[in-house]
Amino acid sequence: MGRFAAGEAPEADAIVADAILRIGGEIEALAVPQLRGVVLGGGYGRGEGGVRESVKCKTENVECRLSNDLDFFAIADEGADEGSAAPRIAAALEPVSAEWTRNLGIDVDFTVKTPWRLKHDMERLMVQELLHGYADVAGEKGEVLFAGLEKREPSALPWMEAARLMMNRGMGLLLAKSKIEKCKTGGPADADCRMSAADADFTNRNINKCILGCGDARLIAAGTYRWRGLDRASALGDALYSKALEWKFRPSAEPVCDWEIARAAWLETLDAVMDAGGRQASRRTFKAAARWIVRRKSIGSVRTLALDPVLRVLDGVARAVDGRRAADPELMRDWEIFN
Repeated sequence: MGRFAAGEAPEADAIVADAILRIGGEIEALAVPQLRGVVLGGGYGRGEGGVRESVKCKTENVECRLSNDLDFFAIADEGADEGSAAPRIAAALEPVSAEWTRNLGIDVDFTVKTPWRLKHDMERLMVQELLHGYADVAGEKGEVLFAGLEKREPSALPWMEAARLMMNRGMGLLLAKSKIEKCKTGGPADADCRMSAADADFTNRNINKCILGCGDARLIAAGTYRWRGLDRASALGDALYSKALEWKFRPSAEPVCDWEIARAAWLETLDAVMDAGGRQASRRTFKAAARWIVRRKSIGSVRTLALDPVLRVLDGVARAVDGRRAADPELMRDWEIFN
């Protein structure tokens, strides 16, 4: 792949190209046991990464034009144990992550996947997007790492991926709200809110992700999803979604909309997605209840007992977004476990 950023952005492309070349060399030198290879996924892996105006990086006196995280996927050997090999590989790559996060001024993350996990999650949006767009970094090439995994048509994404997207974007909204409320209570009652640049960026990004997630969830639920962002914008014909996509590609200090607009869009979309899910959304099974109990170590709400865990967490997120419950640590823990 010769381009990493959306549109014409040769300087950003050069930064990514140099970074993955050097990161790949560092990973090769580590010779991590049971690590087969590493690829770059996410927005830059798909050629849809964002580019900001030239600014100074957080810790280095160099220009920083990247605006999204660098999302690397580290693929373990066949037969590697999910519970032991994956954490060990992640720990070995942590110094590389920390070094390049400092160098680039953005988060540089490594997600470890075993072949079993990739196959188990093959229908998930995250895995399918990875299969449809990545760049080789270290070890075996992606065509070898992903051999046996089937690329699906975007229309084949399961409805549950729309629900998962709503769960994650709703939680992002709640996290953004916590930053806003912290700002409002941080000084005198009559003082203007002076949010830090980092908190403002975090808030704006989560609001923007919410608008994009709402559009994407609608398309998934309707069976009309598209792999490319511009194709999704065209399919939706929604001005706010198109504006949010433009913001993602070229972020600015000005938010695409305020929190209340994003909240209203999320609640409206949730209704549409749940309606599109039909009987699948309300199906209750012993297996779903067992998954919750084993991983959460509790029965949880009887009202949602035996629903798929994603739907149980989504229900809690929805009740927090519309004000019927607090966005408490228990909800955060549920989301972290089943995200």
